[in-house]
Amino acid sequence: MNNKSNYNPLVSIIINCYNGEAHLKDCIESLLSQTYKNWEIIFWDNQSDDKSETIYKNFKDKRLKYFRAEKHTSLYKARNHAIEKTNGELISFIDVDDLWEINKLELQVQLFNDPKIDLVYSNLWIIKNNSKNKKIFQKKNSPSGLIYEKLLEEYNIGIITTIFRKNIITSIKKIFDERFSIIGDFEFFLRLSKTHYFHYINIPLAYYRIHDKNFSSLHVEKELEEIDTWIVENKSYINKKQLRKIKRNTTMRKLLHLRFNKNYKGCFKILIENCGNITAFKILAIILIPLYILKKISRFHI
Repeated sequence: MNNKSNYNPLVSIIINCYNGEAHLKDCIESLLSQTYKNWEIIFWDNQSDDKSETIYKNFKDKRLKYFRAEKHTSLYKARNHAIEKTNGELISFIDVDDLWEINKLELQVQLFNDPKIDLVYSNLWIIKNNSKNKKIFQKKNSPSGLIYEKLLEEYNIGIITTIFRKNIITSIKKIFDERFSIIGDFEFFLRLSKTHYFHYINIPLAYYRIHDKNFSSLHVEKELEEIDTWIVENKSYINKKQLRKIKRNTTMRKLLHLRFNKNYKGCFKILIENCGNITAFKILAIILIPLYILKKISRFHI
């Protein structure tokens, strides 16, 4: 085990950016404020045509490294390209519209003194507009250990909270699955969780910003298609109970999307498809509850 006082590994912080000017300055400032100082930023500019490059290069710090893609690619291909540029023993991610608590790295890095821990993740805040308008993502404790089976029951890993040893991916040919546009994080961390020890911190260490331009919010139907593809390819690893839970969660995600967009025809179609199922009562409640209340109680809307 490493001596805690001497353990000071380089952390590579990956930022994948495509036209992220709106919140980029706040994001970078949250990294510069980190109490843990041995880090580098790998900024992968995926052919932005806004002021992202200028904003980023206005920060004068030798730890900030800039790379511009030769051509625009999917998010997960861009993530893979960015990983190739990392020099750190540990790897973490943050998106341009999100923030970190100032002690995120300090709290997480020290846990890697334990050689059995391969990845650390934490709770997070969900915010809209600014960090004062926030609510907690996970009210109950999340699992630690070899947690693949538990993640199938309830997936709750936010990529912006994670930090992991680079050596656990060096032998992986396919790091992020580039076929996916939205669920690549989900697929990647589930795959790692089969054989690697995950440690959870029940403290919110990051801020995930909700806004109308979140890619997953704009492409919910695409996300659901990708989940269906993943289910087909992983059926042999999933028991019937887990499969029902995943499909139920997928149904609820689609229902909320339709309800927030006031597509009542689509909502009632889902209700009819689930008649005779215990889920039908929850579906009916989501359809009937006033929209302003539903937004307040949903963790993905503030």
